Amino acid sequence: MKNKLPHPHNAKLLKQTVPAMRYDGTLPFATWQNTAREKLRELLGLPFERCDPRLEIEYETELEDAREIRFTFQSENGYFVPCHLLIPATAKQPPPVAICLQGHTKGMHISLGRPKYPGDEAAIRGGDRDFALRAVREGYCALVMEQRNFGECGGGENGPECYGSSMTALLIGRTTAGERVWDVQRAIDVLEKHFPQADKNQILCLGHSGGGTAAFYAACLDERIKRVIASCAVCTYEASLAAVQIHHCACNFIPNIRKYFDMGDLGGLIAPRKLVVAAGREDGAFPVDGVTNAFDMIQTMYRAAGCGENCALVTGGSGHRFYADQTWDALRRI
Repeated sequence: MKNKLPHPHNAKLLKQTVPAMRYDGTLPFATWQNTAREKLRELLGLPFERCDPRLEIEYETELEDAREIRFTFQSENGYFVPCHLLIPATAKQPPPVAICLQGHTKGMHISLGRPKYPGDEAAIRGGDRDFALRAVREGYCALVMEQRNFGECGGGENGPECYGSSMTALLIGRTTAGERVWDVQRAIDVLEKHFPQADKNQILCLGHSGGGTAAFYAACLDERIKRVIASCAVCTYEASLAAVQIHHCACNFIPNIRKYFDMGDLGGLIAPRKLVVAAGREDGAFPVDGVTNAFDMIQTMYRAAGCGENCALVTGGSGHRFYADQTWDALRRI
């Protein structure tokens, strides 16, 4: 009997599968976007039931260069999202908002540059992950959200705790990626209704790793997000999630998605809005060749939309980090 190993067999099937909803030019681009956006929403397990946000301001404080508002809101019945909003102290009019999404770290305190556990300082300094502080310096209000299964919403000193929640979500037709996207969308609702201190017309959503993934999918579905920075997150599924030598957390997986799209195809849902994709040449989680291939798809989609100049790829010289200087420079250029 010849034994067939299951992973190589499935990997071969994936390689042979042409995404069924890849844009091929037969439909007007906007029509394809509408149809593809609905399919992605379905694959993510959305929508959930809307509810009263039950906004609660927990405290306000003055920092050296910003005013900080700590609040929570209810994104779906029974689930509350902890947030911090930093408003630049020097702002003379409402600044645009940057939604800051941590990846697989120990929590949103990393975005705020506030070490909490051993190793946090190295993660902040060595990975450019204090997104909120940089956003304030760039003239943005920074909305820092705790993503599901990270920090205050799961996990702690030893890192995130995604597996159990992600597997349970799959059992009931949901995905963790969809839950995180839903939280971002409902956070924008809260900003629009309750925070006049921030300009919601030019929302930037940025993140690294799992945070970059959430930022990317959120922008695919929500056109209120006008600018995106997704670092070490956007890659062909074959080169990243399906690669046998790379372990990825269960929170990354979306049932059936590769039947319809590769990740680069989905970039077409963000066009014509501004998109910066970042990669590290030595990133072991999202290999640079897979990122480059995904970005080639994205660029093709943007050209089909008539806005090829509105996306950019940043390639850093090291591994799995945010590459803050390069990504912010690229965003200013496009």
